[in-house]
Amino acid sequence: MIKLFVGLGNPGAEYEATRHNAGFWWVDALARELKVSLAFDKGCQGLVARANVHGHTVWLLEPQTYMNLSGRAVGALARFYKIAPEEILVVHDELDVVPGQAKLKFGGGHAGHNGLRDIHAQLGTGDYWRLRIGIGHPGVKAEVANWVLKKPAPDQREAIEDCIARTLQAWPALLAGEMDKATLVIHTHKAPRPKPPRPDNPAPT
Repeated sequence: MIKLFVGLGNPGAEYEATRHNAGFWWVDALARELKVSLAFDKGCQGLVARANVHGHTVWLLEPQTYMNLSGRAVGALARFYKIAPEEILVVHDELDVVPGQAKLKFGGGHAGHNGLRDIHAQLGTGDYWRLRIGIGHPGVKAEVANWVLKKPAPDQREAIEDCIARTLQAWPALLAGEMDKATLVIHTHKAPRPKPPRPDNPAPT
């Protein structure tokens, strides 16, 4: 059962539309779905919202510490409200998944993702859930840092937004702890409908 939904990203207008903020986009969408507003909480250095769903308290969090220190906010909120690592879902951008797709997983390493690295350190474990939102890979390792801090091309942004809308449908299952059901929703990727071919121009008469 997920009690804390965490979206990763960087604060500030200059980062708002960059690939690294895909986690923020997802939690923003969840906040709209739950009709709650995120507000800054000094205690955990993040934007926080609390929702009540069918008698259960659900927390939404967007750390405002910049990506590399995301764990400070996650650890502070989790400790204060006694939320166990396995009750946390961290939504983040994923280089190894193409735009338009997402993967749900439990545990494992941080794979070099600085936000996850700090969450690992602050929670003292990697045993929490992750929702990996695909942003694609630039193809060259040296370009990764620039890639994640740039805006996706319009077609990629559209694919990511479609993915967020689709995976958001899994939130009731995530909240209920029905992780197999949530996985099915998240991993079922419907290919976009091909655009109809443009009719050939009639030959001049």
